[in-house]
Amino acid sequence: MLHILKIKLDPDKLYYSIGEVSEMFDVSNSLIRYWESEFSKLKPQKNSRGDRKYTERDINTLKAIYILVKEKGYTIDGAKKALKEELSEQKKRDQVISRLRKIRESLIKLQKSLEE
Repeated sequence: MLHILKIKLDPDKLYYSIGEVSEMFDVSNSLIRYWESEFSKLKPQKNSRGDRKYTERDINTLKAIYILVKEKGYTIDGAKKALKEELSEQKKRDQVISRLRKIRESLIKLQKSLEE
């Protein structure tokens, strides 16, 4: 379906060069750099020579950007808005999960005290 789904990351590798990343997505290095300038969420580390080092998290962000812009036809501004909304939804899910874990802990404590 999407060629993006074919991307396989090396589990032993922590960092990828811009050349490797642009090859994964079949786009130019300059497009990757442009997306970095447009999407604040995409901030790869740089070594002392200024070479970009992309992590798995950076690559996942690039996947999302690629899908929105290249596959779904979003504008840059539209993709920014969609990523921001996705981040907001993820934050809400994380908060709900945190609350549920606390409730679970309380219920386990209550169950133990009732058993005693």
